[in-house]
Amino acid sequence: MILKIDPKANKLLHEKSPYLLQHAYNPVSWYSWGDEAFRKAQQENKPIFLSIGYSTCHWCHVMAHESFEDKEVAGILNEHYIAIKVDREERPDIDSIYMKVCQMMAGHGGWPLTIFMTPDKIPFYAGTYFPKESKYGRPGLKEALVQLHHKYTTDPDHITDVTESVQQALEHSSREKSKNRLTLETVDQAYQQLGKGFDFTYGGFWEAPKFPQPQNLMFLLRYYHFTGKTAALKMVESTLQHMASGGIYDHVGFGFARYSTDEKWLVPHFEKMLYDNALLLIVYTECYQVTKNPFYQKIAEEIIQFIQREMTGPEGAFYSAIDADSEGIEGKYYVWEDEEIYDILGEDLGEIYTTAYGITPYGNFEGKNIPNLIHANLESTADAFDLSLESLWQHLEEARQKLLVEREKRLYPHVDDKVLTSWNAMMIAGLAKASRVFQKEEYRLIAQKALQFIEEKLTIKERLMARYRDGETKYKAYLDDYAYVAWAYHEMYQATFDINYLARGKDTINQMIELFWDEENGGYFFSGNDSEKLISSDKEIYDGATPSGNGVAAFILAQMGYVTGETTYLDKLEEMYYTFQEDVNRQASAGAFFIQSLLLSENSTKEVVILGEDDASRRRMIQSLQESFTPDIALVVANNPDVFQNVVSFAANYKQKDDKTTVYVCENFACHQPTTDIETALQSLL
Repeated sequence: MILKIDPKANKLLHEKSPYLLQHAYNPVSWYSWGDEAFRKAQQENKPIFLSIGYSTCHWCHVMAHESFEDKEVAGILNEHYIAIKVDREERPDIDSIYMKVCQMMAGHGGWPLTIFMTPDKIPFYAGTYFPKESKYGRPGLKEALVQLHHKYTTDPDHITDVTESVQQALEHSSREKSKNRLTLETVDQAYQQLGKGFDFTYGGFWEAPKFPQPQNLMFLLRYYHFTGKTAALKMVESTLQHMASGGIYDHVGFGFARYSTDEKWLVPHFEKMLYDNALLLIVYTECYQVTKNPFYQKIAEEIIQFIQREMTGPEGAFYSAIDADSEGIEGKYYVWEDEEIYDILGEDLGEIYTTAYGITPYGNFEGKNIPNLIHANLESTADAFDLSLESLWQHLEEARQKLLVEREKRLYPHVDDKVLTSWNAMMIAGLAKASRVFQKEEYRLIAQKALQFIEEKLTIKERLMARYRDGETKYKAYLDDYAYVAWAYHEMYQATFDINYLARGKDTINQMIELFWDEENGGYFFSGNDSEKLISSDKEIYDGATPSGNGVAAFILAQMGYVTGETTYLDKLEEMYYTFQEDVNRQASAGAFFIQSLLLSENSTKEVVILGEDDASRRRMIQSLQESFTPDIALVVANNPDVFQNVVSFAANYKQKDDKTTVYVCENFACHQPTTDIETALQSLL
């Protein structure tokens, strides 16, 4: 077949990435990352201009419109550089390394990520967003392109000095294993650091812009569980309640935006990411387990509604992101004029809705309104309209549904419909957890369908792959993909007690060890030993937009180690406490997900085996444990111990007593006598 070449398009036209396709008609002669681009740079002795972003990134759009659609800028790039575009969500391995360089060179990072580098891929200058002309205190891209090309061609010694220092810095960042081990003292340090950074007025951590940071909240819930310190739980509850009241939460269509531009959580950066909503689903579900407050269940189930309606593909897998912009304007799809609300709802219902959700003729965002409950007093609102609180909520729900119908008539923002293994696995883990906590079979079925998609479409010759889109499966999966998929299998087992999920989880972990484990210094590399070799072998422990791959790997090694009795997993975890000792102690709260594993391994845990047919007493015990927050309990269930062979070997020889549901509890490496007294067993566990 002969491919037709569009003369107006560049080489990105035949890519599958939505981000790369957004740039296919730029006048810039873009290349995708690959040998062709690097060969050309070597042959022509040109520096490389590397631009990394993603399709729903607002400032990526701005830079594209200002510079990459501009013929003058394109002329400079095409004459003096080889220009390469990378989708950070498809190639997080490339992004991770060059982001680290940017942070070293510029003192900060972000997207779009802009790298000037030699043909052998070593950076000599780095930054993020460049306006076309110098402004905002930032150098202009035109000026930077001209000056850096001049430097590259006239002062090669300077370029060599810079690139050598970059290489040395990258080598230094890949440190050797420490002789010291992490301890519970580090856990307390993380708690204290989060406490110092906590906003006691509006919840959340540090100053605006505020990110949800669900990994911090997961850590604090476990810290509360093991220590009983109520301040940890209060930080979680305050954050979850304020976020759900703010404009960062979509009160019309549900789901959370990526971050808030202000400390009150009022004005979001309107893009919605799959990973934020997946991790927040887990946190709201876990907070419900701890508190039994139905508010948290309500938000968790609304997140699921949103994901089903707007981020689920026809084959059951989940899309990556929804853009902040529509019709070129950030937030246009989500905001409302005061009059518009009354036109849709009528005078009476409109009055109730605008009063409750803080909507005024003046607006709270560029003259328009973001519905929110930040300053709401719903009891007073109910009284003012002579309604009960229950009746008020019924009116507000009626109004919400009418507004949603009208909103769906607007031009919908761009959806990045690629399927990423790691982010899908996060959502599967969240859905599986919600299905067992809320006893909702339909959530399990949604998770099961997405997991089947990963197994069928994102696995080639038993090797996980990272991305699927438009019929194409591409890129060997990274550490994050393996760690999150193992987590998804664990959660699916806890929701179903189907031993096949546990077996697949073990297979995933075993392959993760084989592909990513650093035999010399411990811990996991970001890329597999069968993947493309980049300028550095990256190994990350700090959480970023998502929890680090090593953090999730440690967490799941602990979970699966206790559930299956596989001590080699716990041995690997123990080694990681030496590998990352210096990095984690430098800023413990930055590795909050990782140190959850410390809480598990340094505190008493229980392995619980339930044997017996599916009768009322067995169901009662399982449901009680599933609905409770018990991170210190590893639970396995079977009708017959034979199913445990080769998966949960320590329990394969356990026997049922008197043909009744029998419970075995092991604690601190010692096992109690089995019992058929379900109530007593539950009391000892909860």
